[in-house]
Amino acid sequence: MKINKKTTVVTGLALAVVLILSFLLAGPAVRSTPEQANRKGNRQPAPVEVAPIERGPIELRRVFNGTLEPQAEFIVAPKVAGRIESLTVNLADTVKRGQIVGRLDSEEYVQSVAQARADLEVARANRVEAENSLFIATRELERIQTLRQRGVASDSQLDTVQANKIARESGLEVARAQVVRAESTLEAARIRLGYTNITAGWSGGGNERVVAERFVDEGETVSANAPLLRIVELDPIVAVVFVTERDYAKLQAGQTATLTTDAFPGESFQGKIERVAPVFREATRQARVELVISNDQQRLKPGMFVRATIVMDRQNDAVIIPDRALTRRDDRTGVFLVAEDNKSVHWHQVTVGIQDGDRVQVVGNDLAGRVVTLGQQMLDDGSAITIPVDTPKSDSPGE
Repeated sequence: MKINKKTTVVTGLALAVVLILSFLLAGPAVRSTPEQANRKGNRQPAPVEVAPIERGPIELRRVFNGTLEPQAEFIVAPKVAGRIESLTVNLADTVKRGQIVGRLDSEEYVQSVAQARADLEVARANRVEAENSLFIATRELERIQTLRQRGVASDSQLDTVQANKIARESGLEVARAQVVRAESTLEAARIRLGYTNITAGWSGGGNERVVAERFVDEGETVSANAPLLRIVELDPIVAVVFVTERDYAKLQAGQTATLTTDAFPGESFQGKIERVAPVFREATRQARVELVISNDQQRLKPGMFVRATIVMDRQNDAVIIPDRALTRRDDRTGVFLVAEDNKSVHWHQVTVGIQDGDRVQVVGNDLAGRVVTLGQQMLDDGSAITIPVDTPKSDSPGE
């Protein structure tokens, strides 16, 4: 039988195509990953990294950004209008309670005192005159009453004298009232004259404060209650931070805090929560929290930006693992616990508690030993593992 050459070539090509397809189909099974092989029942040990489970204290900390504000401030303002004659303090000067910090031109107020004093003298003279008039009217009444008893004076004369005495008594009361009014006017003029000496008379707090701002210069004319100086108290100083609803319930007065500022890198300052606002700001949904910091050297200044670290919760005897050990399986959180033979792992569901950096507390489980921190994606409950020889095997508490 004679073989056709064309038929032979076609048959060879068909065999080549079949061999190529067979190789491609078989390729994935040959190149299976360790994870796939483990899941198919080959049970090849998966290389993992582990870490010991610790027991000890752990703290829940939050860092809040805030601004320093003075503990108290006092605006120095004159109680009367006038031209500023002098200011005895300037920016950053220390001021004592009750100290005179400025003076107004007092000539007008000196004249007011002199005029009030003169008016008082006139009122007193009028009172003396009224007293003398009453004395004369009283004597006249007594004389007419004597004559009436003798039948010499008439009833109409007696009535006239009695009316005169009553009028003199009323005049004396008016004169006395005028003296009181004149004394009050003089005292008011003296007080206004005293107001030309401008004092820093704040109440409460310490006896010394610092000039934070100066609003006017000497020679300017100011009205009553116009601000001249802003005086603040720097020791202690207040840090103001704002917190969200998530952290609000964990804060209360008396909690301690550690504060840092860019002005003094590497240094920290201790403070405590003084007040927690009972309301939230509607615009930001945050509440104001005030912390008090000792500032005896006055290094911290109002307006500085600060970071406040507050310990919001603490557990003295907690089960602690690295946060890298937490794994999700079927919408549950857990860890792979290394078996005693160090050759397999077991899945344990855990409840997460306090997290501090890369350390996390797990509650509700008495865990001990070591947990897998790297390679969990290749593991299931009971999977075989291999641990590098340089990984620590100790499972003693606190190690």
